[in-house]
Amino acid sequence: MERKTIVVYGASSAEAEKVFVDAAYELGELIAKAGKRLVSGAGSTGLMAAVENGALDAGGVSIGIIPQFMVDNGWLHEGLTETIITPNMHERKNRMAQMADAVIALPGGTGTFEELFEIITWKMLGLFVKPIIILNTDNYYDPLLDMLDRTAQRHFMNPVFKKLWAVAKTPEEAIRLVDTLPDWNDTTSKINTNK
Repeated sequence: MERKTIVVYGASSAEAEKVFVDAAYELGELIAKAGKRLVSGAGSTGLMAAVENGALDAGGVSIGIIPQFMVDNGWLHEGLTETIITPNMHERKNRMAQMADAVIALPGGTGTFEELFEIITWKMLGLFVKPIIILNTDNYYDPLLDMLDRTAQRHFMNPVFKKLWAVAKTPEEAIRLVDTLPDWNDTTSKINTNK
């Protein structure tokens, strides 16, 4: 299944290590070379900027969605193909989810974790059905993935929901997963598990 619009979450920290910046840039390049369009948070620093620049440098489309207060603080990447300004963070995340044919989470901090967990929760509830891919560059997400395993082991999550996301080690693998993972089947959503 070909998916054309890829939403990417990722850190805005300008101090991220080179291994993470390079992988983010490569992911942006691969999205563009695959003829897909990138949707991201429109940030001008960190992995967010790296993935945007990778797509743009490869001749691709990079759409940024950013709340007004971040524009006012000077955090907007000025060179994007298109910028959508929202009134708040909630509307930003909602617009990104509406546009997504797939989601890829790059390494990041609490903001990236929050976005990732929200979209996983939406998928659990049957509100989002597209692929969610965690790009585990340099094994960054290993502790978080262990914690998710623990939630199932300790009965805070049905083990079936571990299928809500997939893990990629490289940008190339992430792009392959975008086009090969199936949409989530509503009948396994949390809303329907007791029927």
